[in-house]
Amino acid sequence: MKKTLIAIAAAASALTAGTAFAQSFDGSGPWMVRMRAVHLNSDNGGAAGDAGVSINNKWMPEVDVSYFFTPNIAAELVLTYPQKHDVRLNGGKIGSLKHLPPTLLAQYHFTNFGAFKPYVGAGINYTRFSNVDILDGAVTVKKNSFGGALQVGFDYALDKNWSLNFDVKKVFIDTKVTGAGVFDNTPFKVDPWLVGVGVGYRF
Repeated sequence: MKKTLIAIAAAASALTAGTAFAQSFDGSGPWMVRMRAVHLNSDNGGAAGDAGVSINNKWMPEVDVSYFFTPNIAAELVLTYPQKHDVRLNGGKIGSLKHLPPTLLAQYHFTNFGAFKPYVGAGINYTRFSNVDILDGAVTVKKNSFGGALQVGFDYALDKNWSLNFDVKKVFIDTKVTGAGVFDNTPFKVDPWLVGVGVGYRF
């Protein structure tokens, strides 16, 4: 009798969990992929920025993959390919570099506004600087950066799968500049704002 009751309870629990999962995601599934066009606007701060070092702002493509653990809690991995930037000193181009900035965010999604689905996020960023070519090699930069990231945005559902997206992130990226008889591990803070628009697909 005891074993029978346990089996019934387990079956009821599994059925309830399965029903709750299906209702939670309205048949659309826990995965979401977004494609965005993102404008990067660099802060160009730190001592090197104060001395006139800057990189150009630009539009770039972005792809992210999200997994919803619950209707409210999700994790998002933000990806792009290495982005090339001009490096300038007091407005004049002195070289170029590339940076690859994958970011991992934990998100909270608000679910009480119908098709309008706002969210906030926070996480970590890793940036790798490569292909550094500044003053014919006279200037180098530290290759790796770790920092925080903050996010706010919203999806607007078109149907159970497709949505429009607007997204703003503040990502903390810094490096150190050395060379040219001027810089000696001088901090340079990229710290960009990333403003994006795009589409998402939930499955």
